[in-house]
Amino acid sequence: MTIAVDFDGTIVEHRYPEIGCEIPFATDTLKMLAKKGHRLILWSVREDKLLDEAVAWCRDRGLEFYAVNKDYPEEGLNHDNYSRKLKVDLFIDDRNIGGLPDWGLIYRMITEHKSYRDILIEEFNTETTPQSKRKWWQFG
Repeated sequence: MTIAVDFDGTIVEHRYPEIGCEIPFATDTLKMLAKKGHRLILWSVREDKLLDEAVAWCRDRGLEFYAVNKDYPEEGLNHDNYSRKLKVDLFIDDRNIGGLPDWGLIYRMITEHKSYRDILIEEFNTETTPQSKRKWWQFG
């Protein structure tokens, strides 16, 4: 898979423009995914010096990206005649609907090819919807 990963709020806590503390297990999980052959792309709002600092922060922890803010390493910055949107299989971002799952769950979702819902059903052995067929005004 090719996976785009946000930096602020996903790999580290939000402290933009500074770099926050690492979110537990973020870099270790991403290194394990890269080791399994997944292509990781750092996809961040950061630019110039701030982006360089984020890339260096990751590199200092042994995390290298296939590309940074582009689809492939050789891609130029001129976006004439093609979409700026990344062509990836998955985005990992704290701005997802429902927020950012913990990194252990993210790893399971990717390596086991399961959805968040699938894992929750497994974990709790129940559907996520109420069992009762009563109308909303009948509760309470």
